[in-house]
Amino acid sequence: MKMYILVKQGVPDKLVPVIAAHASLACFRKFEHNYNMQTWINGIFKKVVCVVSETEFNNAQKETDNNIVLTESALDNQEVCLAFVPREEYPKMFKFFKMWTPQDNL
Repeated sequence: MKMYILVKQGVPDKLVPVIAAHASLACFRKFEHNYNMQTWINGIFKKVVCVVSETEFNNAQKETDNNIVLTESALDNQEVCLAFVPREEYPKMFKFFKMWTPQDNL
């Protein structure tokens, strides 16, 4: 069981760790009484952080209503991230999302 966190391409690397942390907590708080969330939080709570295009972001958001959209005040309150209630199986498209890795050489 794992929680997917999708971050839009173009979000500065320095913001992604904080955005992902906020996303995980916000998703937990919004869905803390959900059965899958309770199973996840009381077990090994895996998270997968991926980088997605605008199109992938929009398509993933349509897949289920068990997600939360996060905005970033430092980026004019743009939507930057989606976090999904943990589950065993995700739609096939999730298998093709690229894992996030820092792009900046600081």
